[in-house]
Amino acid sequence: MAALVTVVVIVLVVALLFLLASLRIVKQYEEGVLFRLGRVIGVRKPGLTRIIPVIDVLRRVSLRIVTMPIQSQGIITRDNVSVDVSAVAYYRVVDATKSVVAIESVAEAINQIAQTTLRKVVGQHTLDETLAETDKINVSIREILDAATEDWGVVVTLVELKDIQLPDSMKRAMARQAEAEREKRAKIIAAEGESLAAAALGDASDTMMAHPLALQLRNLQSLVEIGVDKNTTVVFPAPLMSTIQELGAFLARETDAAGAVAPVAAPASAPQLLPNGAEPAPVRASDADPG
Repeated sequence: MAALVTVVVIVLVVALLFLLASLRIVKQYEEGVLFRLGRVIGVRKPGLTRIIPVIDVLRRVSLRIVTMPIQSQGIITRDNVSVDVSAVAYYRVVDATKSVVAIESVAEAINQIAQTTLRKVVGQHTLDETLAETDKINVSIREILDAATEDWGVVVTLVELKDIQLPDSMKRAMARQAEAEREKRAKIIAAEGESLAAAALGDASDTMMAHPLALQLRNLQSLVEIGVDKNTTVVFPAPLMSTIQELGAFLARETDAAGAVAPVAAPASAPQLLPNGAEPAPVRASDADPG
């Protein structure tokens, strides 16, 4: 009787161990590829699944997006400039069976093909295109990787250039180029300002020619601005002095016109001159003829 109990206990323990060995848990972000005697017999979804110990092998495959950095690559661009470019790629498995059967290591394969693709694509562009058209380069790399990994059950969702290292000599050359470009823009803007100022001065000169007093008022305003300091010596330009004389003559004419209504006294007779230019001697009363 004791031997029977011992046998039953042993059988129960073996059955329990067999049951535990046959249970597998597939996580929510995984899929399980089930091999039976070396052949794929199906895919197990997330949850608790059972296999036959020793006979079956369950390979779990993660379906999450994987971030894979692409190490810096020394690349010579189309215009013969040596640059170091690094990038980052994002991919995920969409077919668990292909990712296990078609290729040994998905991550290693994508890493190697991403490095070669990065060198090939960047080498087809000039330095300026590489710096300015990174979006276009990213799309080109992603399309090439996506086509190469389609048979592996993998989809490359995104590729981004992360860093572009330039030689120091190229950095200095680009700095000089940017400085020259800024100077060119500054000169163009200054020339446009001079052109607008010249046009405005031309309009102002036309207005002053139509109104001469406007020029003098501007001169007087300039003199007022200059003469803020009492120790300032002001030199009047000749046109200003002639204009002042014209203003004086104008005021004199206005005064004469205003006094025309008053009686005008008879002017005294001018003394007659002798032929030689001398004035005649005055006539005295004692010299006059008594008759």
